[in-house]
Amino acid sequence: MKITSQTKIVGILGYPIQHTLSPQMHNAAFAQLGLDYVYLSFEVKPDKLGAAVRGLKALNITGVNVTVPHKERVLEYLDELSEEAKRLGAVNTIKLKSGRLCGYNTDGEGFIASLRAEATDPVGKKILLLGAGGAARAVAVGLANQGAGKISIANRTKERAEALVNMLKHIAPQVEATSLSLDDNRLDKCAAEAQLIINATSVGLKSGARPPIAINSFHVGQLVYDLIYNPAKTKLLAEAEAGGAKILNGLGMLVYQGALSFEIWTGQQAPVEVMRDAITT
Repeated sequence: MKITSQTKIVGILGYPIQHTLSPQMHNAAFAQLGLDYVYLSFEVKPDKLGAAVRGLKALNITGVNVTVPHKERVLEYLDELSEEAKRLGAVNTIKLKSGRLCGYNTDGEGFIASLRAEATDPVGKKILLLGAGGAARAVAVGLANQGAGKISIANRTKERAEALVNMLKHIAPQVEATSLSLDDNRLDKCAAEAQLIINATSVGLKSGARPPIAINSFHVGQLVYDLIYNPAKTKLLAEAEAGGAKILNGLGMLVYQGALSFEIWTGQQAPVEVMRDAITT
């Protein structure tokens, strides 16, 4: 990769950020298409988020991805939002257009595309979603729009889960949506009955941590999907696999949401297989 004074800069804002695979994925795509872009990671502590986002304009950064813990708080620093970002109250992609910072959310569409790539259809399924933050909201809305049968949302603070349930009832009233806290004694039964379990929390980024689901809740016929992709097999996924469930980490979602971000920044179709190969081989 040859970097010049004309090279356009994109990247990712998050904290922590050392685990991200986005730079090698996007830089491989730019190289494949011969685009004069470079993708960098920027570690931004929560108390520095405003300064970092304002700096995008000052430095004429073409765009960035936004990851935990900034997807919701970043909205207050943006000039305009896509309809999806407004609805979800979360942004994972920013583009600088004519001096204005525009926020988008590609998480939901990326998640659904990753399910389709695994020949999994959420129509009519019983689903347990762990988490109620920005990524969880995108996933929940995507599943509801695709015809999920029942979505149970478990979160550390039940109020946030209830808020997401209310959103789903508004946009997809045909979907049965319920909420519970992560310490609710109904969680294990809910997990055992679910055909699809999704971890959309950050629990598992640290070695040995796992959401509070009993090991005997996992069984053949389930898909357990952890949005975390590094480590590639979290403790949750290892235990689910041992119980006979099919498992999936967040690499697929990373690729597909990243491809959509790539297209927002460049206006060109993303080389999805090149992006996948860059982080899996």
